[in-house]
Amino acid sequence: MTASSLPSPQDNEAYADRRAYPRVPVALPAFLQANGERHAVQLLDVSAGGAKLSSSADLPVGTAVTLDCGTLGRSAVIRWRSPGVLGLSFDRELDAQDLSALIERSRALEARMKARD
Repeated sequence: MTASSLPSPQDNEAYADRRAYPRVPVALPAFLQANGERHAVQLLDVSAGGAKLSSSADLPVGTAVTLDCGTLGRSAVIRWRSPGVLGLSFDRELDAQDLSALIERSRALEARMKARD
């Protein structure tokens, strides 16, 4: 009997997106504070439970951090990383008002940048 090179439906389920909250793409400058240092980052997407950031900071998975994005300051832990990108899990969920405020700020910044062009 030979092994099939085609994945079975069961194989695909193993890689299904397991996020508890939907992500919303944003584009906002922010800061990440960790170990007494402050790093400039770019917020790429956000959900009630976490965020994805563009960052050159060399911080290991498991590092406790604080995300500072304007009026929002939130404690989090780095859950994953790849070159130039970090994934955070917030210690406490964002409420709908905080999430909406980030989305609206991102839209306003995008509109302002387009108006400059």
